[in-house]
Amino acid sequence: MSEKFERVGIVGAGTMGGAIARFLSAAGVPVTAVETDLTALAGADLVVEAVPEKFDVKVAVLAEAAAVAGPGAVLATTTAALSVTELGAALPGPERFAGFVWHNPVDTTRTVEVVPGLCTAPETVARLAAFADSLPGKEALVVGDRPGFLLHGLLMPYLNDVVQAYDDGLAGAEDLDVAIELGLGYRTGPLAMLDRIGLDAHLDATEAAYAATGDRRYAPPPLLRRMVAAGRLGDKSGHGFRTQEDH
Repeated sequence: MSEKFERVGIVGAGTMGGAIARFLSAAGVPVTAVETDLTALAGADLVVEAVPEKFDVKVAVLAEAAAVAGPGAVLATTTAALSVTELGAALPGPERFAGFVWHNPVDTTRTVEVVPGLCTAPETVARLAAFADSLPGKEALVVGDRPGFLLHGLLMPYLNDVVQAYDDGLAGAEDLDVAIELGLGYRTGPLAMLDRIGLDAHLDATEAAYAATGDRRYAPPPLLRRMVAAGRLGDKSGHGFRTQEDH
């Protein structure tokens, strides 16, 4: 089995799927990006799913992609919180399925996490890791199948804590971000990061992680739920914590 992927299919036209497709195209990788019509994935030897954090939605998309791409294709998910093992168990050929988790902003964040499930074949992990390492400015991390994996597992509680601090009136959104950027040396403030990620995407991920673990660190703050209910999703809606700060 060749380690090189000749054509990559991306399923999902949201923030993450679009960013991955643009990055791969700029790196010279042949990419087919689709949203609903998966027939264009025929012939792809790697299919990366980047649809919302809903188990049934992901399984349906991955199962259809598996049928279209054929038995030789590697299947991957960008999930931030769902179990790779459980997703793979619902698919034909779980040995060819793994997590392939990118991080925002896709074009500058250097790491890509490769997450094997219990049924993932070692050669699948090796191919995905080699592919990530071959991309400009990227480094593969092979990590365990736990809610949030490595980086999201650390990031979600941190973002939740900052949202709660903002809701408690500790400081304004801009001052909280400046404190983190200048005081701790972070490249991007947490509330600006949430606006870029999408508050709805963070809510989905934290809900999934909390449901899987019962760990209160992952429980979405009430303000996050209210803002999503109000349609204040961050950059994608033009209104979030730092975008059009008039709330």
